[in-house]
Amino acid sequence: MTTANTVQPTDGATTEPEEKAHPWAELGAEHFRLLRLAALPIDRHTGARPLRFVQLGRVERHSPQLSMLRLTITLPDQAVRKHINSLEVWIDHRARELRFGPDKGLHLEPINRGLGRFLVAQGVAWAKQHCAHYLVEGGALHIKYAPTDDARARRDHFLQTQGFTIEYQDPLQLKASYSAARVSVLHSDWHSEKVQIVETLEAATMLQRADQALSEQETKLRKMEERAAQYKREDGSLRFTIACLVTFSVFQAGLLIWIATH
Repeated sequence: MTTANTVQPTDGATTEPEEKAHPWAELGAEHFRLLRLAALPIDRHTGARPLRFVQLGRVERHSPQLSMLRLTITLPDQAVRKHINSLEVWIDHRARELRFGPDKGLHLEPINRGLGRFLVAQGVAWAKQHCAHYLVEGGALHIKYAPTDDARARRDHFLQTQGFTIEYQDPLQLKASYSAARVSVLHSDWHSEKVQIVETLEAATMLQRADQALSEQETKLRKMEERAAQYKREDGSLRFTIACLVTFSVFQAGLLIWIATH
């Protein structure tokens, strides 16, 4: 598991071909919610972080042997590759063990917006409802997803904040693994000031307020356009009046000069 833009959950016992063969492996989201990504200061590594809205998709299945939760993030007007922005939680009731997926890791877009902690927190909260006493299957943390010291520091902080333990197998800190004793030791909190779940009624209220604000702006704009048109008409009248006065003044001056000379 990694932090920032990738989370590499595990190299667990369930291999990728077996997971693909499972009937639940290709299930699409069935329930959807709106997420608000708060505007954050510009980051020197990831750039601007404006206000954004994304869609959270959710699907879960249960059987006497397995339980599965899949969370997906959909970006408006932006297509991402398959398995991007998807977190899976698999519960093996026979082995009494929980595994995070997908095996290729959780790759997030947009990065550095708090989505990683949010997804893991949602998965942990769901797991605690079904198997708080189960073991957690650990896994390796690959160096290619955190090649720099800063990236590894962010990754380790993210995992440790969620309750995972990080262990390095070499002095250079190139080989690492994560683990957790049981599901109950993991944390289900996230940066709620960064990622907020928008309820349906709240979303409707936001749209209604936005529509009212747009109507008010259109009314103000129409009044300003009418005022500008009125000023243009008045300006045209003044220009005509000034032109007439100048013409009359020139004619009168010419007439006076002619009278004086004759």
